[in-house]
Amino acid sequence: MKYVILIHSNPRPWGHPTGEFVAEHQALPAEQRRALNDGFEAVLTELSERGELVGGEALADPRSARLYRWEGGQPLVTDGPYAEAKEHLAGFFLIDVESQERAEEVVRHFSGPGETVELRPTMSGNAEDA
Repeated sequence: MKYVILIHSNPRPWGHPTGEFVAEHQALPAEQRRALNDGFEAVLTELSERGELVGGEALADPRSARLYRWEGGQPLVTDGPYAEAKEHLAGFFLIDVESQERAEEVVRHFSGPGETVELRPTMSGNAEDA
């Protein structure tokens, strides 16, 4: 079953790993920050070794985004991101795991202080869940 892990964050300045640039994460004691980072790296290694990590990518600063909307019968292009957004999509991972339980076990290590992480099944192989 394929799932996308979407990392929503608003680091200041924009950077990756996002936790290093998010005030809530920076406020933690150094040892706790290190433990969170070590846990995250361990899960990435495990996903890779088990063949469950399909891919992923950190995204550039949302100020570099371009939005495409349909208006007046043609595309209208504007600078992004959505002005009202407090958090932006900072990156994603695509995993292919045996069950939703496994996906939920994995994604717990992706969330951190000051960030929101979304777990969403893909339509590929999960049509019954849509």
